[in-house]
Amino acid sequence: MRTADHEVVIVGAGFSGIGTSIRLTQAGIHDHLLVEEGDDVGGTWYWNTYPGVAVDIPSFSYQFSFERRTDWSRIYAPGKELRAYADDIATKHGVRAKTRFGTRITGATFDEDVHLWRLETSAGDEITARFVVGATGVLTQPKPPEIEGLSSFGGTTIHTARWDHSVDLRGKRVAVIGTGASAVQLIPEIATEVEHLTVFQRTPIWCLPKPDGPLPGAVKWLMGKIPGGDLAARAASQAFVEITFPLAAHYSAVVPFGKLGEKAGLRALQEVRDPEVREKLTPKYAVGCKRPSFHNSYLQTFNRENVLLETDPIARITKTGVRTEAGTLHKIDVLILATGFKVFEHGNMPPFRVTGRDGLDLEAFWDEHRFQAYEGISVPGFPNFFIVLGPYGYNGSSYFNLIETQTRHILRVLKRARAEGATAAEVRREANDRYFHAMLARRGGQIFWQDSCAVANSYYFDAHGDVPFRPAPTIETVWRSLRFDLDDYAYTRAPVTADEPVGAAA
Repeated sequence: MRTADHEVVIVGAGFSGIGTSIRLTQAGIHDHLLVEEGDDVGGTWYWNTYPGVAVDIPSFSYQFSFERRTDWSRIYAPGKELRAYADDIATKHGVRAKTRFGTRITGATFDEDVHLWRLETSAGDEITARFVVGATGVLTQPKPPEIEGLSSFGGTTIHTARWDHSVDLRGKRVAVIGTGASAVQLIPEIATEVEHLTVFQRTPIWCLPKPDGPLPGAVKWLMGKIPGGDLAARAASQAFVEITFPLAAHYSAVVPFGKLGEKAGLRALQEVRDPEVREKLTPKYAVGCKRPSFHNSYLQTFNRENVLLETDPIARITKTGVRTEAGTLHKIDVLILATGFKVFEHGNMPPFRVTGRDGLDLEAFWDEHRFQAYEGISVPGFPNFFIVLGPYGYNGSSYFNLIETQTRHILRVLKRARAEGATAAEVRREANDRYFHAMLARRGGQIFWQDSCAVANSYYFDAHGDVPFRPAPTIETVWRSLRFDLDDYAYTRAPVTADEPVGAAA
């Protein structure tokens, strides 16, 4: 019988894939392969290079605990520095040597007879693996708007997630569709160079002041030289992040950040001079219903004479521009789609077809039973398949905390399988159900269930009306990754196999 090509295949070489690879290597599981669609590591920071792209939490939290950096140029680092950080740690830990670039996984099927995953690739070949880790994240698949005539536009069209640096916007008439996080960063950057900018807004966004600024060299020097200086900066950053999202979102009655945020947002809106424009920019839903943005010049951009905010719905896109329902035609040269990503839509969760035991399709399972995964990682019926950013895994803290928490969980399961000589580890249905019902029972205190959220058009909500965030403080997610019951998984051996026991070659 053919053995697996690799013990573990990691799908994606963004920070989730990089972190998983590092932890596997440190645990002695060297036989693993990363498969990455892009030509290099970085994930989000490889694909997103639009003007103004930056991290939206303090940089001291947006990094691995075991690879701390103190030389960020700003409190909120620009995208190029995050890309450089990914490059550096991938080089240091030999991740590139384990990565197959320029390849997309298009399907995964579990072979029950031999307990292997058979992975189909965009190159037309097959890779087999004992275990698979989905590390593709959710903000990876660009979501073009469903607007009539989009393909008929005669000028240049760019999506923010696939920026074309060969396009010169100077002196051009430009339109931006969308006012989400990417648009908030992009719009102030390009408004100063274009001839005219029209921003098409469907739903206004809460834009809060950003506690950002350059990090003086003396501060960076002190953090690097004083014992524990970098840890103190990280602790302060972590506390800020915890208060402003995990605690505020999941315990809104106890931590009233939403109300404080709304006051700060309304004060910031006063910087918009035109009262009619200010009213259009004012959200009609509470802070927290959808992802707020943090920026110190986005709102003021609408004071510029060459910037127009258009809130009349788009009827269609023509060869020369964008026509609204009222009949106004905005003639443009460049159309920028700041319309975000697929999140809970088909084709992204998961981003490739996954077929488990008895032909069970993961997307169909979630359609029927709602999004769910034990500890945000494993789904019954899909042995040896783990997801770094699965439903009810992310609590709103730093993605790096999520990566470290989930990889710790995965490694505990792999080590248990190794100890038992098992070729399959599958979460028990009763354990998954227990976790799912516990998550639902906690959501009453979350900020997302305010009445005004109905008009927010938030990607937080899936097709079932759920918000699959993990309602827990960060310390609980860490503790659970260390203490969850390993017997919540069933460990079995393939009926016919020529493989050595799990990890025997490590």
